[in-house]
Parts: sequence; structure tokens; C-alpha cells
Amino acid sequence: MTAAGKRQKREDYRKTHKEEGNAELPKKKFYRQRAHANPFSDHRLTYPASPALMDWSSHYPAFVAPDTQSVAKDHAVVKPLTKPVTVADIGCGFGGLLVALSPLLPDELILGLEIRTQVTEYVEDRISALRSQYADRSPRLYQNISCLRANTMKFLPNFFTRGQLSHIFLCFPDPHFKARKHKARIVSGTLCAEYAYVLRPGGCVYTITDVEELGEWMRSRFEAFGNSGVGGEDEGGETGEGRTEGMFETIELPEEGKEGEWVDEGGQKGLVAMLVRCIREETEEGKKVTRNGGKRFVSVFRRREDPAWPDEI
Repeated sequence: MTAAGKRQKREDYRKTHKEEGNAELPKKKFYRQRAHANPFSDHRLTYPASPALMDWSSHYPAFVAPDTQSVAKDHAVVKPLTKPVTVADIGCGFGGLLVALSPLLPDELILGLEIRTQVTEYVEDRISALRSQYADRSPRLYQNISCLRANTMKFLPNFFTRGQLSHIFLCFPDPHFKARKHKARIVSGTLCAEYAYVLRPGGCVYTITDVEELGEWMRSRFEAFGNSGVGGEDEGGETGEGRTEGMFETIELPEEGKEGEWVDEGGQKGLVAMLVRCIREETEEGKKVTRNGGKRFVSVFRRREDPAWPDEI
């Protein structure tokens, strides 16, 4: 079969799967696309001018506020939800983490953000199929997850207000090995500022990679952000004790395979351990690393409280 014939076959499958509302899980081979996309390209994305103009009702229909009318805002019609999105999986890939998080965080609305068109379409069809499969057995399951095509390096604050998110996941991002490509990495001083903006104080950023150098890069950027005494990349201030302190603190993690001991303790410590085990074991890339006998480098960064204004000290 020619390349054009294969492309047409994939398009026909995706169209049929969507039109028929198929409860069968979609097949990845019909949604193939390049492993990475250039975040600096013009991808003709649709995004709201501000978070208030984002209509989430089509993403989370089970959470549309009852007995409420649509609200017109700047020519956009918005149907309010009963709760906001609080968890973001940036670069969600084929949605393995989203599906795993749904039953673990049943009271949270979880959003996957993916820049690749066909991969986003796959995740949308996957979630739709799962909702159909569990409609009778567990109608609320998988209603709290969705996927959106977006470039978070450019438009993250267009979707989320200040302090809206409790958890951000950055799982196996493109390492961009060449030095001239480092500006395209998903973690930088500039992007740390945006993560700090949308993350509530006490919220966490979870990172995982199989590239040790990238793991160190992400750790150093988060630890340095807002710390006037480190590297000079980001501006920051001194604490009341005369020390410098960044906006993020690295928190202790359980050893791989021993997360269950922390989970049993419960509380914030148990929650972090549960989510760390999830990103190690449930993401597609994480499973691939396990099959190949590779290593995974995990870090979790908690956002500190905003510093007090001078007249409050």
C-alpha cells in the first residue's frame, strides 16, 4: 500500500471511530505522528484570551453546574462547572497517566495538554470509549479527565488562573540534547515563573525522565527559581533571616518499590508517594523504560508560600 493509501486508511478509521461513538478503545497505529513537535512553530491553535472565557463543559459534561444558564463573556458562551480543573499533565502523550489518575483522584478535574494533533485525538477517543464502557458499571469513572490540544510553553496562563492548580506533571519531556535546542525544553527559568503562577502554594510539580542530565537540569531550574543567590538567572529576594530561598523546594521521595509504605501512612506524604508510583509505573514511557531495564529520575517540587510584603513583616 502506498503512503497516501495508508494515510487515507488512518483518516477513515479515525472518522468512523468518532462518528459511531465506538466504545472499543482506539488503536494507536491509526494515530501515528512524530514523537515531538516544535513548540515555537505556529500550530494554528485555539485558545481563550483569558481563563474566564474558557468553556470546559464539553470536556467535563458530568460536572456542568445544574440549573445554570450559559454565560456570555466577550462573545464567548461559557457553561460554569461545579469545580475548576486542578490537575494538569503537560505533554500527556497517549493519556496513560490521565487514565491512571482518574480513579486515584476522583474529586479532582484532570486535564491533559498535548501539542500533537493526532495524539490529542487519540486521547480524546480513548477517554470517550472508556466513559462508554463504564457508563453502567461506574458512571462517574473517567468523567473527571479530558485532553486539550495546546502549547503550554506559550499559552498556559490563558487556561488557568493564579493558584488554580494543585498538581502539575511533566513526564518524560523531550530532552532536546543539543545546546542550541535547550531553549525548547519544557523547564526553564521563564517557564518556572508560569508554573509558580498557576500552582497554588503547597501544590507540587512532578518530573520524571530517563535522561539523567535532563533530570538535573529540571531540578536545578526549579531550585534556582526565585533564589537571588543561585546562578543569577532568576531574580528573588532574601528571607527575613537573611537567607535566600527559591519559590520551589525539593521534597523527599520514597525509594522505587517502597512507595506503598508511604502510601499507608496517608496524609500529604502518602499522596505524593501514590502519585510518584503512578508516574513511575503507569505512563507509556515509564513502562517502556521498565521493559528496557533503564533508570528513571524523579523529582517533586513543592511551591512555597508567597513572601510577605514589607509592611506585613
